[in-house]
Amino acid sequence: MGAMNEEPAAGSGQGSRGFLRSLGEIVIIAVTAVLLAIFIKTFLVQAFYIPSGSMEPGLAINDRVLVEKPSYWLGGSPERGDVVVFADPGDWIFANQIPPSPSGFRAALSKIGLYPSGDHLVKRVIGVGGDTVECCDSGRILVNGTALDETSFIAPTDHCDGPMTQDNGAYLAGGCKGWKAVVPKGRLFVMGDNRANSADSSFHLCSPKRQRSTDPAIKETCSSAYVPVSDVVGRVAAVFWPTDRFGLEHRPATFDNVD
Repeated sequence: MGAMNEEPAAGSGQGSRGFLRSLGEIVIIAVTAVLLAIFIKTFLVQAFYIPSGSMEPGLAINDRVLVEKPSYWLGGSPERGDVVVFADPGDWIFANQIPPSPSGFRAALSKIGLYPSGDHLVKRVIGVGGDTVECCDSGRILVNGTALDETSFIAPTDHCDGPMTQDNGAYLAGGCKGWKAVVPKGRLFVMGDNRANSADSSFHLCSPKRQRSTDPAIKETCSSAYVPVSDVVGRVAAVFWPTDRFGLEHRPATFDNVD
């Protein structure tokens, strides 16, 4: 009787090819997801967390916020009343406010925008290039001569809406009284909503006399009170964590009255 030919075990080659195909699909999906996350972070939306109480009561310490970027595309720029996230324009972040850098897997997620970053600042835009911001009219900040009604969104203050004023290191006598700033083109005057605890533009503002100085060194120092528009990452659109604080961020109506 002739010998019978042995056939290879059914499915052995197909199983190997199936495993490799599945592995390849997983790699493609993972790479696509990472590239999509990088695209979203770069052009659309990015997560940040709030490291300090300077924007209370609207934004509390450790709130996670989503910052949208398309509003400032194609010639758009920050408007009065926007809450914006921006890079440190120069020694605004004190040493004890610098958050620890994420490590391990969180660091990787932070690079592609899937883990909140805390190495930027968040403030509200009060004045844009060309505006005159001054304090105070019956305790209220004025922009181009219009007094702002900020009671609905800033923390209650004892005497006026801008108590952090200093002269680049030395507090101005009288606190809120008599300061004035003309915002340079391409820059922003920003303030925290918690005016008693916010090292913002008013905190870094020079005295009127120093602002008028022609000394290049003094002018450069005084310019640190303003945020370059180019340093703005985007506009805070919503608080997404913790869930009991979820809410959308809107521009207050009082800024619509500014000329």
